[in-house]
Amino acid sequence: MHIFEISDSQALSLLNLEENYLNDVKAKEIKPSKLSETVSAFANAAGGDLYIGIKENQSQSLNNWDGFTTREQANEIIHVLQKAHSFGNHLKFEFLANNNYQGYILHITVSKVKDIVKSSSGEVFIRSNAGKIKISTDEELAKLKLDKGIVSFENEWVDINIRLIEQSNSINKFIHNVIPHSEPRKYLLNQDIIRDEKCKVAGILLFTDEPPIYLPKRSSVKIMRYKTSSDDIGREFLDSDPLTVEADIYNLIYNSVEKTKSIIQGIKKLGEKELESIAYPEEALHEVITNAVLHRDYSIAQDVQIRIFDNRVEIESPGKLPGHVTVSNILDTQSARNPTLVRLINKFPSPPNKDVGEGLNTAFRAMEQLRLKAPIITEKDNSVLVIIKHEMLGSPEEIVLEYLSKNEEITNSIARGITGIKSENTMKNVFLRLKKRNLLEPNPDKKGSKSTWRKPKK
Repeated sequence: MHIFEISDSQALSLLNLEENYLNDVKAKEIKPSKLSETVSAFANAAGGDLYIGIKENQSQSLNNWDGFTTREQANEIIHVLQKAHSFGNHLKFEFLANNNYQGYILHITVSKVKDIVKSSSGEVFIRSNAGKIKISTDEELAKLKLDKGIVSFENEWVDINIRLIEQSNSINKFIHNVIPHSEPRKYLLNQDIIRDEKCKVAGILLFTDEPPIYLPKRSSVKIMRYKTSSDDIGREFLDSDPLTVEADIYNLIYNSVEKTKSIIQGIKKLGEKELESIAYPEEALHEVITNAVLHRDYSIAQDVQIRIFDNRVEIESPGKLPGHVTVSNILDTQSARNPTLVRLINKFPSPPNKDVGEGLNTAFRAMEQLRLKAPIITEKDNSVLVIIKHEMLGSPEEIVLEYLSKNEEITNSIARGITGIKSENTMKNVFLRLKKRNLLEPNPDKKGSKSTWRKPKK
């Protein structure tokens, strides 16, 4: 295994490392069987990094480097973990060294995987904050399988009058686009979507005109407009009652995108000369909303939520990221939680997921083309949140100078609006840094509340 010589600053950062959802430190004396529980917890959650050979120091903020004298001393740990996790494709081992400290730190990178990962004793754990929780009931194990995408709620059966599906607008639009053509009942039977007087959840979502009748709180999108840029929101900022969008999943996606665009067009922002409508790339909104609807966890009785603010759009989808997908690899990997939904909706005319697997990549590219910052993706306890901010690419200094290449002067208020900076003082500091480099000067003809900045006059 490789030995990596790390710098003094990296060693200090390692000793200052705060244990959390993605990082853990352990003393070299830890029992391999206990360590395998932590590996199980990481692999069943979002993955993470383990550093073995660091002793926690309760009396000081800095932990103690207490590494292995030789690499062979770590053999028992490595052998037990490799035996417990026989394929080992989610484990990577390396040693870290630094001239100022004695011994080697064993660094174990644990990747998130789609399978359930057990400890050496056969027990199952999951990471929670800076610790681990044992999965001890069948219900908890079933929930973990749903979270990881091993099983999908889209395959659950629902009692329904099959004729309502055969006569729906959705199935008629769908069936005319399928090659070869087929009768609705025959096609759905062949696809294992219907059986007797039952239909799978995927079929309800795709082929009934009113899915909320059968799947309440699981098949709608709620859109809320908050008249604020603040992160601290309450009902007092709601512009009106939340809008609920309901339809078969094909129309649910398209209608949600159109409603969101319509609300955004009503938001005005101070432009170069007058109030202008805020513009988000339609492709970004479409792809993020499509992702939120198609890849959500339908076992959770919550609607997809779209929250529209003065300076951002938040799209929150119930359920954690499926399979081996993490926030860091989401643009480079795929793991469909609802493969039947993804496959069949792609057979509709003008499918919302036309370029399967390219959705979020398309959203990121669209934001960059408008010189807007990339979407922010966060995995929460029971949902995935995507934030599309109306903030320009580049440093505040670059944005200010670009503005002044087309305009005579700029105010603090305008500068905050185009850079996304909230504090008036922070924005003033940007001006002062530019002034120090002779790139900006205050307009001597305007003082106090009317003060502006401009490029230096020769």
